[in-house]
Amino acid sequence: MNVEQVRQAYGSVAELYIELFGTSQQVDPDDLAFIGRHLAGRSGPVLDLGCGPGHITGYLRSLGVDATGIDIVPEFIAHARAAHPDGRYQLGSMRDLDVVDHSVAGILAWYSVIHVPPQDLDGVLADFRRAMSPAGTLVLGFFDGDEVAAFDHKVVTAYRWPVDEVAERLARAGFTEVERVRRPNDGTHRPHAAIAATATEG
Repeated sequence: MNVEQVRQAYGSVAELYIELFGTSQQVDPDDLAFIGRHLAGRSGPVLDLGCGPGHITGYLRSLGVDATGIDIVPEFIAHARAAHPDGRYQLGSMRDLDVVDHSVAGILAWYSVIHVPPQDLDGVLADFRRAMSPAGTLVLGFFDGDEVAAFDHKVVTAYRWPVDEVAERLARAGFTEVERVRRPNDGTHRPHAAIAATATEG
C-alpha cells in the first residue's frame, strides 16, 4: 500500500470521514486521556502524524501542547485549517519526515501507521526515533490482533498487530514502553491498542 493510494482513498471519502470522526467529542474519552497523559507538558514541538481532520491536534493545543498536525490528504488539511484557525497544519508524510534530527519532543501516530505495510514499519519507527529529542515520547494507536494481518478497512487496506509485536518493534527502534492499553471488540469497533513509549537514552 503506497502513500499515493492511501491519499487518494481518504481524499475520496474525506467529507464523510470528517462528519463521522472530525471532532474530539467523537474520540473515546479514555483515548483522549491516554494521549493527553503522555503528550501534555512536553517542552518542545509535538507532531500529530496522520492528523486527519485535525481534531486531536486541536485537543493537544487546548492542553498547551506546541502541536502541529501533518497529513497527506489535502482535504483534511484544508478542513483542519478552517476548523482550527489558531492551529498549525501542513501537508506531509510520516514516511518522509522533514524535521531536524532530535528536534521533536513528542509524536502522536493515532491510527496512522495502520496502513504501513509490515515490512516498512521498522523504517517508519526508526525515522520517528531519529526525529525525537532525548526522552521524547511517542504515542501509537492501532488495531489489535493475534497476528500481523491485513484486513479490509472501510477506506483502504489496513493491518492489525499483536501489541507485544509492536512493543518489540518499538524497542528495536530505540523506544522504551511506558504504558499500554487494550480495548476488545465491543460489537461496533475492532479491538484497539495503544502504546506510549519514550526515546531510549543513548
